[in-house]
Amino acid sequence: MTDHEAYIALNLTQGIGPARAALLLQSFGSASAIYSHTADEIATVHGITPALAENILANAGAPLERELELIERGKVEVFTLSDYGYPAPLREIEDPPICLYVCGVLPDELSSNSVAIVGSRRATVYGMRMAQHLAESAACSGWVVVSGLAAGVDTAAHKGTVGVKGKTVAVLGGGLMKIQPQENVELARSILEMNGAIISEHPMLFPPTRHSFPMRNRIISALSVATIVVEAGSRSGALITAATATEQGKQVFAVPGNADNEMSIGCNELIKSGGAALLTSFEDVLSATDFLPGFSLKEEHAPVLREEFDDDTILNESDRKILDYLRKEGDAQFDSISAATGIAAGELSRKLIALEISHRIERRPNGMYRRLR
Repeated sequence: MTDHEAYIALNLTQGIGPARAALLLQSFGSASAIYSHTADEIATVHGITPALAENILANAGAPLERELELIERGKVEVFTLSDYGYPAPLREIEDPPICLYVCGVLPDELSSNSVAIVGSRRATVYGMRMAQHLAESAACSGWVVVSGLAAGVDTAAHKGTVGVKGKTVAVLGGGLMKIQPQENVELARSILEMNGAIISEHPMLFPPTRHSFPMRNRIISALSVATIVVEAGSRSGALITAATATEQGKQVFAVPGNADNEMSIGCNELIKSGGAALLTSFEDVLSATDFLPGFSLKEEHAPVLREEFDDDTILNESDRKILDYLRKEGDAQFDSISAATGIAAGELSRKLIALEISHRIERRPNGMYRRLR
């Protein structure tokens, strides 16, 4: 048995998580070496009962063969702690996943230009709109959006990203063959079509549980430079993600909400306590992380001014139509801009975000757009 297979077998064993796996590796030297010992010998490790030791060895047989078959059938790549391709940010956390199942492609921008967008499953219209807008802005800035594919804010964040043809990574609370909610299966396909990824630390058929959902939050925050909490009740799982992000030394932002809205309690408290910076647009993240509009990072990571942001010659015809209309009309609504320019809503949304990021226009609090230059 290879180390790679041994890690997968360990991960199949109920009761073996990152902590116990670490103790076993410390005792036996490698994952494959564990399976060269008897159950009695394995049971001498702290926290490993005789019954658990028997299960560890049992999973190296038929269960492992079945799992490897499902992995191959699903065209899934599994990265274990012994593999070179295992994401570096996950190695650095206190309890790294034993295995990381990946369907799709892990973007190169993870951990350098990536942001987590999380929030309530029972998001309001405002929360859904903000999550989508922030995701669109992030994607148009060349950032990867990381979220959990759950209902509510997660769904809006993923949809916003794929809607502007951006890359997004969904971290599941169950196995890759147990996507929840079921209505997001089509969204998962769209994520893969946009060269994103669906990932999980759990075996292929593992059903999501009340315990596994909070577990995935540490992965969401670890794979991101910053975490944005859009809406969260006082006991929302999104607050767990914010807490783990803080523990990992990551920046946390929160979108403010109405004081009398229970879905805004968590965000408002984060801001009030200093646990998160107030955020009203993705530009706040760009400013805080030194990825200011008008700058790009060269290989040596030195910021260089991009003069083309100030050069009208790089604008295409559609961009000019938008700017010309706003110059004549002043503040204008989305529908008015679309009708006047003849640009379809989907394309117009992407263009407005790009123009906003480059400081050519601004979106007012009332939803109107205004030309800046």
